[in-house]
Amino acid sequence: MTKGVFITLEGGEGAGKSSIILRIAEWLRHAGIEVVVTREPGGIRIAERIREVILNPEHTEMDGRTEALLYAAARRQHLVEKVVPALQRGCVILCDRFIDSSLAYQGHARGIGIDEIWSINRFAIGDVMPDMTLYLDVPPEVGLKRIRANGEREINRLDLEASRFHEMVQEGYNQVLKLYPDRIVRIDASQAIEEVFLESCRVIGRRMKEFGIHLSN
Repeated sequence: MTKGVFITLEGGEGAGKSSIILRIAEWLRHAGIEVVVTREPGGIRIAERIREVILNPEHTEMDGRTEALLYAAARRQHLVEKVVPALQRGCVILCDRFIDSSLAYQGHARGIGIDEIWSINRFAIGDVMPDMTLYLDVPPEVGLKRIRANGEREINRLDLEASRFHEMVQEGYNQVLKLYPDRIVRIDASQAIEEVFLESCRVIGRRMKEFGIHLSN
């Protein structure tokens, strides 16, 4: 494989992205694929520091546009320092969140506007977009219930938002899905984790064939 493949996982809080992405990585590595797993905001030192600022539960006064700009800044550094070099090496990138999160969270749920957030992020990412995106769709009340039941998961500033905010995030993702139907595939994340994983593998397997990559397992 000479050209890497950029795969992102998206979804609201409690959708199960972090668990599924690790299982997908194990599956791909077993098939002989070199995989890089990363996340946004974060993945590298500078972006992780920005993550601490964005998600700190004490930073309740943060303005929505400030939040959007911080996400874009973290995204830019993460892209040039980690994602692009890995793609140039021919790796498969599995990234927990990318630009679609900003479109749904800040663009729609914060009310800034999807077009405005796209403009900010177009400057940050240039022409780098995911080759495929799995949208793990879960009802907000189910996702938040999972978070409350998971004592090991960090509770961040976004988790503390009112239920209406999380409903608007889901609305935002549905709008983004309509904008990019060829790239984004919706997966019902309210299913058992094994079913979500198997469906994710089926989607990735089909898309990989389009890039000339056939998974044997």
